[in-house]
Amino acid sequence: MKIAIGSDHAGYELKEHLRETLEAAGHEVADCGTQGTESSDYPDFAARVAGQVRTGRSERGILVCGTGIAMSMAANRVPGIRAANCNDLYTLKLARRHNDANVLTVGARVIAPAQAETIVEAFFDTPFEAGHHRRRIDKIEELAGSG
Repeated sequence: MKIAIGSDHAGYELKEHLRETLEAAGHEVADCGTQGTESSDYPDFAARVAGQVRTGRSERGILVCGTGIAMSMAANRVPGIRAANCNDLYTLKLARRHNDANVLTVGARVIAPAQAETIVEAFFDTPFEAGHHRRRIDKIEELAGSG
Protein backbone atom coordinates (compact mmCIF):
# COMPACT_ATOMS: atom_id res chain seq x y z
CA MET A 1 0.00 0.00 0.00
CA LYS A 2 1.20 3.54 -0.72
CA ILE A 3 0.98 5.70 2.38
CA ALA A 4 1.62 9.41 2.92
CA ILE A 5 2.94 10.31 6.35
CA GLY A 6 3.65 13.65 7.97
CA SER A 7 4.07 15.40 11.29
CA ASP A 8 4.90 18.65 12.95
CA HIS A 9 7.82 19.00 15.35
CA ALA A 10 5.91 17.43 18.26
CA GLY A 11 5.17 14.31 16.24
CA TYR A 12 8.48 14.01 14.42
CA GLU A 13 9.99 11.16 16.45
CA LEU A 14 6.82 9.05 16.33
CA LYS A 15 6.43 9.78 12.61
CA GLU A 16 9.95 8.52 11.99
CA HIS A 17 9.26 5.39 14.04
CA LEU A 18 6.06 4.69 12.11
CA ARG A 19 7.69 5.43 8.74
CA GLU A 20 10.47 2.93 9.46
CA THR A 21 7.94 0.33 10.66
CA LEU A 22 5.78 0.77 7.56
CA GLU A 23 8.74 0.55 5.20
CA ALA A 24 9.98 -2.59 6.95
CA ALA A 25 6.51 -4.11 6.43
CA GLY A 26 6.82 -3.48 2.68
CA HIS A 27 4.67 -0.38 2.30
CA GLU A 28 5.68 2.44 -0.02
CA VAL A 29 5.85 5.56 2.16
CA ALA A 30 5.79 9.17 0.98
CA ASP A 31 7.36 11.23 3.77
CA CYS A 32 5.71 14.65 3.64
CA GLY A 33 7.80 16.12 6.49
CA THR A 34 8.71 17.61 8.87
CA GLN A 35 12.32 16.57 9.01
CA GLY A 36 13.25 17.55 12.55
CA THR A 37 12.15 18.78 15.94
CA GLU A 38 12.44 22.50 15.25
CA SER A 39 9.15 24.36 15.55
CA SER A 40 6.95 23.88 12.49
CA ASP A 41 3.37 24.56 11.43
CA TYR A 42 1.08 21.52 11.38
CA PRO A 43 -1.26 22.81 8.62
CA ASP A 44 1.61 22.65 6.13
CA PHE A 45 2.12 18.93 6.68
CA ALA A 46 -1.58 18.14 6.96
CA ALA A 47 -2.08 19.78 3.55
CA ARG A 48 0.72 17.73 1.99
CA VAL A 49 -0.55 14.40 3.29
CA ALA A 50 -4.20 15.21 2.54
CA GLY A 51 -3.21 16.31 -0.96
CA GLN A 52 -1.49 12.98 -1.57
CA VAL A 53 -4.63 11.09 -0.52
CA ARG A 54 -7.06 13.40 -2.31
CA THR A 55 -5.25 13.02 -5.64
CA GLY A 56 -4.78 9.26 -5.28
CA ARG A 57 -0.99 9.42 -5.14
CA SER A 58 -1.35 7.68 -1.76
CA GLU A 59 -4.10 5.30 -0.71
CA ARG A 60 -4.11 6.45 2.91
CA GLY A 61 -2.46 9.07 5.09
CA ILE A 62 -1.05 9.24 8.60
CA LEU A 63 -0.45 12.48 10.50
CA VAL A 64 1.22 12.94 13.87
CA CYS A 65 1.25 15.97 16.17
CA GLY A 66 1.16 16.34 19.95
CA THR A 67 -2.43 15.13 20.36
CA GLY A 68 -3.56 14.39 16.80
CA ILE A 69 -6.34 16.95 17.15
CA ALA A 70 -4.74 19.82 15.24
CA MET A 71 -3.72 17.59 12.34
CA SER A 72 -7.24 16.18 12.15
CA MET A 73 -8.78 19.64 12.07
CA ALA A 74 -6.43 20.80 9.31
CA ALA A 75 -6.68 17.68 7.15
CA ASN A 76 -10.47 17.66 7.31
CA ARG A 77 -10.52 21.05 5.57
CA VAL A 78 -9.41 19.28 2.37
CA PRO A 79 -12.34 17.97 0.30
CA GLY A 80 -12.49 14.19 0.17
CA ILE A 81 -10.50 13.72 3.34
CA ARG A 82 -12.00 11.93 6.31
CA ALA A 83 -9.32 12.29 8.97
CA ALA A 84 -9.95 10.58 12.28
CA ASN A 85 -8.01 11.30 15.45
CA CYS A 86 -7.66 7.84 16.97
CA ASN A 87 -5.43 7.31 19.97
CA ASP A 88 -7.06 3.99 20.82
CA LEU A 89 -7.96 0.84 18.90
CA TYR A 90 -11.72 0.95 19.47
CA THR A 91 -12.08 4.44 18.02
CA LEU A 92 -9.91 3.53 15.05
CA LYS A 93 -11.95 0.46 14.19
CA LEU A 94 -15.19 2.44 14.25
CA ALA A 95 -13.63 5.26 12.22
CA ARG A 96 -12.75 2.73 9.52
CA ARG A 97 -15.90 0.59 9.68
CA HIS A 98 -18.44 3.39 9.89
CA ASN A 99 -16.70 6.51 8.56
CA ASP A 100 -14.26 5.10 5.98
CA ALA A 101 -11.46 7.22 7.45
CA ASN A 102 -8.74 7.70 4.85
CA VAL A 103 -6.36 9.68 7.06
CA LEU A 104 -5.38 8.66 10.57
CA THR A 105 -4.12 11.20 13.07
CA VAL A 106 -2.41 10.24 16.32
CA GLY A 107 -0.87 12.11 19.23
CA ALA A 108 2.79 11.58 20.03
CA ARG A 109 2.21 13.04 23.49
CA VAL A 110 -0.78 10.77 24.07
CA ILE A 111 0.24 7.26 23.00
CA ALA A 112 3.36 5.12 23.06
CA PRO A 113 5.04 3.95 19.84
CA ALA A 114 3.89 0.34 20.32
CA GLN A 115 0.28 1.45 20.71
CA ALA A 116 0.61 3.65 17.62
CA GLU A 117 1.89 0.65 15.65
CA THR A 118 -1.16 -1.40 16.69
CA ILE A 119 -3.52 1.42 15.67
CA VAL A 120 -1.77 1.90 12.32
CA GLU A 121 -1.95 -1.84 11.59
CA ALA A 122 -5.68 -1.80 12.30
CA PHE A 123 -6.04 1.29 10.07
CA PHE A 124 -4.98 -0.88 7.12
CA ASP A 125 -6.71 -4.09 8.18
CA THR A 126 -10.15 -2.77 9.17
CA PRO A 127 -12.56 -2.58 6.22
CA PHE A 128 -15.30 -0.02 5.62
CA GLU A 129 -18.65 -1.72 6.20
CA ALA A 130 -20.46 0.44 3.59
CA GLY A 131 -24.20 -0.35 3.67
CA HIS A 132 -26.13 2.42 5.42
CA HIS A 133 -22.81 4.07 6.34
CA ARG A 134 -22.20 4.86 2.64
CA ARG A 135 -25.18 7.23 2.62
CA ARG A 136 -23.68 9.16 5.52
CA ILE A 137 -20.24 9.36 3.90
CA ASP A 138 -21.91 10.72 0.75
CA LYS A 139 -23.52 13.44 2.88
CA ILE A 140 -20.15 14.35 4.38
CA GLU A 141 -18.73 14.67 0.87
CA GLU A 142 -21.64 16.93 -0.11
CA LEU A 143 -20.88 19.19 2.87
CA ALA A 144 -17.28 19.47 1.70
CA GLY A 145 -18.33 20.25 -1.87
CA SER A 146 -16.53 17.22 -3.22
CA GLY A 147 -19.51 14.94 -3.75
